[in-house]
Amino acid sequence: MMLSRAKPAVGGAPPAGDRRRKKGKKVPQLEELLALRDFTGAIALLEFKRHVGEQEEDADLWIGYSAFHLGDYKRALEEYEALTKQPACSPDVWVNLACTYFFLGMYTQAEQAALKAPKSRLQNRLLFHLAHKFSDEKKLMSSHQNLQDITEDQLSLASIHYMRSHYQEAIDIYKRILLDNREYLALNVYVALCYYKLDYYDVSQEVLAVYLQQVPDSTIALNLKACNHFRLYNGKAAEAELKNLTDSASSSFEFGKELIKHNLVVFRGGEGALQILPPLVDVIPEARLNLVIYYLRQDDVQEAYNLIKDLEPTAPQEYILKGVVNAALGQEMGSRDHLKIAQQFFQLVGESASECDTIPGRQCMSSCFFLLRQFGNVLIYLNSVKSYFYNDDTFNFNYAQAKAAMGNFSEAEEVFLLIQSEKIKNDFVYLSWLARCYIMNKKPQLAWKLYLKMETSGESFNLLQLIANDCYKMRQFYYSAKAFDVLERLDSNPEYWEGKRGACVGVFQMILAGREAKETLREVLHLLKSTGNSQVEYIVRIMKKWAKENRVPV
Repeated sequence: MMLSRAKPAVGGAPPAGDRRRKKGKKVPQLEELLALRDFTGAIALLEFKRHVGEQEEDADLWIGYSAFHLGDYKRALEEYEALTKQPACSPDVWVNLACTYFFLGMYTQAEQAALKAPKSRLQNRLLFHLAHKFSDEKKLMSSHQNLQDITEDQLSLASIHYMRSHYQEAIDIYKRILLDNREYLALNVYVALCYYKLDYYDVSQEVLAVYLQQVPDSTIALNLKACNHFRLYNGKAAEAELKNLTDSASSSFEFGKELIKHNLVVFRGGEGALQILPPLVDVIPEARLNLVIYYLRQDDVQEAYNLIKDLEPTAPQEYILKGVVNAALGQEMGSRDHLKIAQQFFQLVGESASECDTIPGRQCMSSCFFLLRQFGNVLIYLNSVKSYFYNDDTFNFNYAQAKAAMGNFSEAEEVFLLIQSEKIKNDFVYLSWLARCYIMNKKPQLAWKLYLKMETSGESFNLLQLIANDCYKMRQFYYSAKAFDVLERLDSNPEYWEGKRGACVGVFQMILAGREAKETLREVLHLLKSTGNSQVEYIVRIMKKWAKENRVPV
């Protein structure tokens, strides 16, 4: 049951059910069909009797009841609405109608219908859920106080705990009910779902196995098992778990078809996202979030922002995703406001009691400090979780930047070189930081190779400036001179000549000190002669005189 639906259901034919009747057997009675939960058979029997004039007592009520339990809420709605228009309509029909509206996502109509029904435990439970949907804390507490210590009311309470992310509280209720009612096998699925939400995927699998032993073709249970496999292993393992389910195309599959289609998009790394996810936004809560993630992976940050900007986050994942989107948009647009919002979202999650000691919580705090440029604190949090992310390129990219920002260039270089993603390796941030690490680690020739591999662009010009200035600062004058020479040819700014002049003199000084090969002088003279400046002749004359005296060919 999609208790989390956020928009009314539209379209769709009723799902086909399993036909339990076998040829040659007598026609079963309505009570037998209902006891067997054969609601398709019950509807067929009632409609047949209605057609031949053998009207069963309360036939319309039973058709509505059966359609509702089949998940055919539109059919149930038609029956119940027709009943409410009859003069002798039972007042209890209103609560049934209200439940049908609720499962169609028509919450305002559900509340109106529920209030016309006489007071009952079912009415209170429904109003309890509606108060949650409307975020009306006052009504929520009022209905909460009317709950009793009976199974149905406690299950309703556990459901609200689950939807408010109070997973441990929900588990406690389910386990208490299971102690007294071992035959309520389906509660194991609810417990497993809570453990899944708490990231205890292996525990979730163990609990789920109890139910699957008895009901091996359950859509919800098999889907949850697939999700656990996705978290524990990978998308292929998860998809394999769903294969038998999708092949069977049973009524059980029809019931959860939208959920399965959504999850297959996730398992396949976003394949088919634009065809499948948009219609499911506000039907399956995660559809919006996964569509946002898809847009981020496609570098369509603006689309991702448009989709999430009006979402009021209630769960940690929603806060984190809003933070990521605002951080990406802030960097793309150079917007301090978006970066500030992102930093606040990350801090809110990272400092919360429920998330502060989780891996996502620590990642959030590292992101918060990264945006604040407090890299010492970034490393404290990333060091605490790095064992979980050894081969994660995005983690290593951020980790290496923080190392480099703190001056740990040797370690930063090692981490940068672990990265395999071509997209990251072609990013200017990666190239510039790696070049700086090479230079600080006395490998300027490798920084120069990074420049040579780049196509001429604004970014290659910026990398040249970095190499020229950093090499000069580190007394690696030869590569500084080469960089300043290219910069001077690209831009007539006199500062580049001054940098080149200083670097060339620096190389000469290193040759005199025996810390640079004498043969380098020939290339230095060539670099100087390419500049039409009056100072060149004087510098060249001095260098040539020394070369002649020391028998160095130039």
